[in-house]
Amino acid sequence: MESEKNPEEFYDKLKVQLKETSSWPSVYLYKFIVLTNKSKIVQIHDIFDNMGAVINTKESKNAKYTSVSVNVKMSDPDAVIAKYKRVGNEVEGVISL
Repeated sequence: MESEKNPEEFYDKLKVQLKETSSWPSVYLYKFIVLTNKSKIVQIHDIFDNMGAVINTKESKNAKYTSVSVNVKMSDPDAVIAKYKRVGNEVEGVISL
C-alpha cells in the first residue's frame, strides 16, 4: 500500500510559495472538485459566506463532478491554508487543486 503524502508538509510548502509569490492581503483563487451534490456545494458556499467571495461552479461533461472556483480576498497565507483545511475536514470527498 502506497503511503499518502503528509498534508502538513504540503501546507508548509504552500505557505512558503504564497509568501514568495504574493503580497498580502491578496485575492486568492481556490479550486475544488466534488461529486455533483447540492449539499456539498452548499457546504463550500457556507465556508466562504460573508467574505465577499465570488463563487463559480461548473459541472463536468457527464455531470458526475462539479468544479467550484472561489475568488476571495485573504489576509495572509495562514488564512488561505486554514480555509483549505476547513473545506477538507467538512466536505466529504472534496479534491483541492
